[in-house]
Amino acid sequence: VILPEGVVPESVAAHGADPIGAGRACVAYLAMRLSSGAIAHSHVNWLSPTKVRTTIVGGSRRTLIWDDLNPSQRLSLYDRGVELADAASLATETRQNVMISYRTGDMVAPALREREALAEVMAEWAAAINERRAPLTSGDAGLRILTVLEAASRSLTQQGAVQPLTAAQPFVPAQQTPAQRLAGTR
Repeated sequence: VILPEGVVPESVAAHGADPIGAGRACVAYLAMRLSSGAIAHSHVNWLSPTKVRTTIVGGSRRTLIWDDLNPSQRLSLYDRGVELADAASLATETRQNVMISYRTGDMVAPALREREALAEVMAEWAAAINERRAPLTSGDAGLRILTVLEAASRSLTQQGAVQPLTAAQPFVPAQQTPAQRLAGTR
């Protein structure tokens, strides 16, 4: 779980390009607006000669970086953040210049045991069955991911139009003609 409790994606917009004529986006950008007012974004590029599998989660006090391609330092936690000064505590001339201060601290890279991801997922699934408990990642989590991906696909077919995630909307494959999309038929 990355998002704080109660924070959910509200909408998604996706922009993509097919520079080689593959029939689907080979380069794409996805932006999600979260209920907290924050945004999350993702960039994928199947054409890049170098692979990047990095996740950055920036918070007000710390930043976490997960680099899946760096086995010696997959996880880095930076104690860096931004602190807002209370406007009432500052003199008028200071208030205009110093409302935000940057805090820099240490970086920690904890040693992590190397594990094969699919084996870990299957072991957790088997343990949940044997222990008669809910798995750490449920079908609901998968459904939420599919909802976002379907909305992103709709956004791609509509030149990046923002797609709300609150109401369930049927997925319309990109192979349909505009008339078929409007009529809801194949």
